[in-house]
Amino acid sequence: MKKLVFVINYFYPDVASTGQLMTELCRELQRDYRITVIAAASGDAANSGMPQFQEEWLEQIRIVRLRLAEPNKRSKWSRLRYIFGYFALALVALLRERDTDLVFTISTPPILGGLIGSIGKRIKGCAHLYNIQDFNPEQAEAIGYARSKRIYDIARRIDNLTCRHADHVVLVGRDMRDTLVRRLKGRRMPEHSVIPNWTDEQDIVPLPREHPEVRRFREAHGMNGKFVVMYSGNIGLYYDLENLLKAVEPYRERTDLLFVFIGDGAVKPALQRLARERGLNNVRFLPFQPKSALKYTLGAADVHLVVSQSGIKGVSVPSKIYGVLAAGRPVLGVLEHGSEAERIVAESGCGYVVEPGDYSAFARTLAEMSELPSARLDEMGGQGREYLEKRLRKQDSIASYGRVLDGVLNQKRGFQDESFGHRRDQGQGGGIDPISGIAADSSVPPG
Repeated sequence: MKKLVFVINYFYPDVASTGQLMTELCRELQRDYRITVIAAASGDAANSGMPQFQEEWLEQIRIVRLRLAEPNKRSKWSRLRYIFGYFALALVALLRERDTDLVFTISTPPILGGLIGSIGKRIKGCAHLYNIQDFNPEQAEAIGYARSKRIYDIARRIDNLTCRHADHVVLVGRDMRDTLVRRLKGRRMPEHSVIPNWTDEQDIVPLPREHPEVRRFREAHGMNGKFVVMYSGNIGLYYDLENLLKAVEPYRERTDLLFVFIGDGAVKPALQRLARERGLNNVRFLPFQPKSALKYTLGAADVHLVVSQSGIKGVSVPSKIYGVLAAGRPVLGVLEHGSEAERIVAESGCGYVVEPGDYSAFARTLAEMSELPSARLDEMGGQGREYLEKRLRKQDSIASYGRVLDGVLNQKRGFQDESFGHRRDQGQGGGIDPISGIAADSSVPPG
């Protein structure tokens, strides 16, 4: 049985979306592969005096935990210390592994997450699959995280080398392939596929507002009799939430309208301060809810916000959209035209979209949606659920990962048996992926 080593800083029981996705993927793959996961310890475990490296098990998955102090998400230097500390410890842990056939890395932490795989492949002679959840430094550039263009250029060159030397690159959005082609100028393109992220559509299902748990949640948080506009997920740097909150300030006297933010992140304190200072009494902030309650909390909204900062097109896909589709609720998107999330909304007919930065259009569209009949809102939500069931099922995405992994490992073994060494595709990398048979420039599975 082949051995896969996943180097992913977030993993069970972490609540980060990438951690949940990778946990579900590894649980499915454990039947066919020996899996080791190298991940940071989270929460109290990271500060409990645990050794630098600690081994534990989740079902048949072996986990090597790294002891790292939790970063202060509002401090750049704290984040950087955490990132470089993770990089050093994860690389040591990877190099300690024996008989590794493939190392699977993701694009977090930025740049260094993928670089771990390149170094591991070079030293250990194994295959490398690079899963790009977010393109960096493009994501950091979009919010002006650093001022130095030279730093961005160096970071992009490093990540380009990682892409070129990977045996396969998996992207999570169709628009992200355009970024890969633009970065590499169409030359020495790696084998690549587009495999969308997912939610468990059998766990999160459309529920009526009369459902006992949905009703209980709405009652507990003063939502009854209100039109609830919900943002559920990471309240981070890439969503322009402060300006969106300012845009709805004219509606602060509307007692029938309630804005609910569920989650945590670097921007949450600023949003709470803004709401207090401007007297936005129809804004609520709630902590992350247990995963087991997600179907009820998502179902408590009338409309969900799915937003991205300007400049994120082709760089990242807001994963919250999959949960909203599964819950059968309509979307108010603040998304760039042609971005993956905007295409999903347009193709499914599950809601309305305005461009990032067009705050007047956002406020106007929100007011229009609040006046729509419930039947129309339910129709849009149902169209989103139908789209998810046809094109974005969890098992289809996981099966696509399995085909890619099988293809990479079979190709690697075939080349080793024939003593050809590793072959690099010099072409455009488009069309049908010769490894997996998956269309390299479209979502998987095709609709």
